[in-house]
Amino acid sequence: MIEALKEAGKAMARGEVPIGAVVVKDGEIIGRGYNLTESLKDPTAHAEINAIREAASFLGGWRLTDCAMYVTVEPCPMCAGALVLSRMAKLYIGTMDPKTGACGSIFNIVSCNKLNHEIEIETGVMQQECEGIMKDFFKELRKKKSEEIQL
Repeated sequence: MIEALKEAGKAMARGEVPIGAVVVKDGEIIGRGYNLTESLKDPTAHAEINAIREAASFLGGWRLTDCAMYVTVEPCPMCAGALVLSRMAKLYIGTMDPKTGACGSIFNIVSCNKLNHEIEIETGVMQQECEGIMKDFFKELRKKKSEEIQL
């Protein structure tokens, strides 16, 4: 999760929502990603999607069986669906997202037995750190907007 937090820091440095993800296979990071939706003007450029793409490219195929993802914030429905489609084996989540989370908060796409694949989940991994970077980002964003209004 430390490496996923580093990815989240890269997103924050670019003014992106600070979410980071890494894909690990046999103890080695094979995919990294952070949010780039604003920078790329691409609604699919989430941390998880970017990490999945890099891992698939590294392996030379789309099936990420025997891989695990570490992500700082609970994936949204799009990313949860991509995790299922990629056949990810395990998902480690830093903090849950009660507004858009699709791995147990609002939906539980990754554990839906009606789909062709289910992912083992562990939550609360470095939860304080993962929550902290999100809180700091949105606090700073509100501060900037307040200052803009005052001008």
